[in-house]
Amino acid sequence: MSAAQSSFANPAPLGLMGFGMTTILLNIHNAGFYPVSAMIMSMGLFYGGLAQIFVGVMCFKRGDTFGTTAFMSYGLFWLTLVGLWLLPALKLTAPTEPGFMGMYLALWGVFTLFLFFGSLRYCRAKQFVFGSLTVLFALLAAHNFAGSELLGVIAGYVGIVCGASAIYWAMAQVLNETYGRAVLPVGELRPA
Repeated sequence: MSAAQSSFANPAPLGLMGFGMTTILLNIHNAGFYPVSAMIMSMGLFYGGLAQIFVGVMCFKRGDTFGTTAFMSYGLFWLTLVGLWLLPALKLTAPTEPGFMGMYLALWGVFTLFLFFGSLRYCRAKQFVFGSLTVLFALLAAHNFAGSELLGVIAGYVGIVCGASAIYWAMAQVLNETYGRAVLPVGELRPA
């Protein structure tokens, strides 16, 4: 690693906060508390979407393939999701059929499952975020395929936990680096 690379700040907490906060807000909707609104779409566009793309570029500059792939992909997930809501509202295309939306979510679930397997080389906090996100996508896909409101509500609660775990992991990285010790444990793996 060059001197310039070693002086780069860790961008992951910013991306995790964008992912975590936006995921919680969307899943408060999925759990049935509030309708989708401009607030959720704005968070999806800017904090969940653009901020994660910026973080992905920063991870690229640091040589972090996992971070680049995850943050840029999920940033684009948020932008496409908002597009799926806005394009029909603007009368630019027909709304997506629930079964096709299920396929969209299932593909994201398969992608996330592969990232979960990659996360097994990292701390337990990272594993939990990707594991719970895999379950969330599976539940959301099943909700759309089956049309089950109960699956949607269960997915909402899983999503709130997933988003909260991303926020915890983000703040653990910030506080642990700031204090130079494990203020918030993340379940570091011991070398084999």
